[in-house]
Amino acid sequence: MYQVASSKAEEFIHDGEIVETLAYARDNRTNRPLIEEILRKASAGKGVTHREAAVLLECELEDLNREMFDLARQIKQKLYGNRIVMFAPLYLSNYCVNGCVYCPYHLKNKTIPRHKLTQEEIRREVIALQDMGHKRLALEAGEDPRNNPIEYILESIDTIYSIHHKNGAIRRVNVNIAATTVENYRRLRDAGIGTYILFQETYNKASYEALHPTGPKSDYAYHTEAMDRAMEGGIDDVGLGVLFGLNTYRYDFTGLLMHAEHLEARFGVGPHTISVPRICPADDIDTKDFPDAISDETFRKIVAVIRIAVPYTGMIVSTRESQRSREQVLDIGISQISGGSRTSVGGYAGTTPADQDSSQFDVSDHRSLDEIVRWLLELGYVPSFCTACYREGRTGDRFMSLVKRGLIANCCTPNALMTLKEYLTDYASPETRAAGERMIAREVPLLPSDRIRALTERHLEEIAAGKRDFRF
Repeated sequence: MYQVASSKAEEFIHDGEIVETLAYARDNRTNRPLIEEILRKASAGKGVTHREAAVLLECELEDLNREMFDLARQIKQKLYGNRIVMFAPLYLSNYCVNGCVYCPYHLKNKTIPRHKLTQEEIRREVIALQDMGHKRLALEAGEDPRNNPIEYILESIDTIYSIHHKNGAIRRVNVNIAATTVENYRRLRDAGIGTYILFQETYNKASYEALHPTGPKSDYAYHTEAMDRAMEGGIDDVGLGVLFGLNTYRYDFTGLLMHAEHLEARFGVGPHTISVPRICPADDIDTKDFPDAISDETFRKIVAVIRIAVPYTGMIVSTRESQRSREQVLDIGISQISGGSRTSVGGYAGTTPADQDSSQFDVSDHRSLDEIVRWLLELGYVPSFCTACYREGRTGDRFMSLVKRGLIANCCTPNALMTLKEYLTDYASPETRAAGERMIAREVPLLPSDRIRALTERHLEEIAAGKRDFRF
C-alpha cells in the first residue's frame, strides 16, 4: 500500500503507485483541460504532485509544452534569480566493493588504477582547487569499509576545512558517500558537512537489483531509506538524484518526485538539491549497453518539469553534460553547476599519473573554471561562490521556508555578488574580471533594499582593498 510518510522504502516508493501514475499520464497526454489546470496550479509556485508532474512530462500538446517551459523559467527566475552556484567534485578514493554494472569503480574491474589519497595528497588537491577559486566541494569516495571507513572520510573533511592558502578557503564540503548508519550521519553532521548527497540510480527495485548484483549497495531498501537515516542523524540538507538511462526515465522521474514528497511528508522539508546526471562512457562502461539513455530534448523537459514540481529545490548539472546541453537547461531550472572538474582521484594536483586514468566518468565540458565563469557572465548569469546559508544556519526547514516565501533572494543576490568580487579579484583572467565587474555594476543598483545595497557597496570596496568573507 502506498504511504507517502512511511519509513519503508517499498511503501513510499510504491511500484503500484508509479505504474498507475504512468498509465494515468499516458491516458491524459492530450487532455487539454487537465493540463491547463495543472499549469494554472503550478503558476502559484507551490509545486505539483508526482502524478500531475507525470502528466506534464507526457504532454504532447506543443503550445502547452511551450507554456510549460515558460513557466519553468518564471519559477526559476522568481526563486533563484540569475545566480548560478559553482562547485567542484573531489574524489578521495576509487576503491569500492560493490558490483554496480554502470560504474568503472566496480570490484571486478581490474583495468582501472586504484588510488586513495593520503591527507597530504588531499592537501595538495585542495590547494589546487583553491588556486582555481573554488569555495565549495562535493566529496566523493567509493564504498569500501576497509579502505574508505567513516574515520577516513571524517579525517579528510577536517583536513579540507583546515587548509587556508593565500586567500583561498573551502567554506562548504558536501558529501557524496555510500548509505550508512544514523550514528555515522551524526558524525558527518558534527564534522560540519553541508549537504549529504546520495543518488538512488534507479527507483525500480527489479532494475536496481540487476544493476547492483553484489556488495552492500545491492540492498535496495537500505539504500533507498538512507535519506531518512541522514535526517534522523541531524543532517537536514540532503540531495537526491537518479542516473537517467539506467531504467526508463518516466519511472525514475516519478520515483524521484515521490521521494521528495516523502521527505516533505515525514520530516517537513524536502530535498535541498536534485541532481539530473545521465549515463555516460567511462573506463569499461559503454553507453550502448544501456538502451534507456535519453535524448537532449527529453533531458531538457525533465529539468523543466522538476523545476515546476519542486520549485524550492536547487538543481544540479555536472560536467557529464556538454557546454551546449548545460546552456539549454540553465534558464529552465538549473541553479548549480560544476566547473573545471576532474573525476579522477588526484586529478587536480596531478597526483595520479596521466597514463593511469582513474576517472569515474568521461567529462564532456572540459573548460577551466575561469572559462565557465566568463561564459556564464556573457549569458547574463551571476556565478556565485556563496556558502552563507550553510554557515549562518539557514539549512533544512529554515532555508526552505525562505525559498518558499520568495525571500531568500534578499541575501543570496548580494552574497553572490560579493563572492564573485572575491573570485574576480583573486583568480580571474583580465577578460573574465572585466566581464564580472560589468555584471556587478549592473546588478548592485537592482538590489531592492537601500540598506542591503549600501552594505553591499561598502563590502565590495572592502574586498577590493583586501578583506574577505562578508556575508548576509
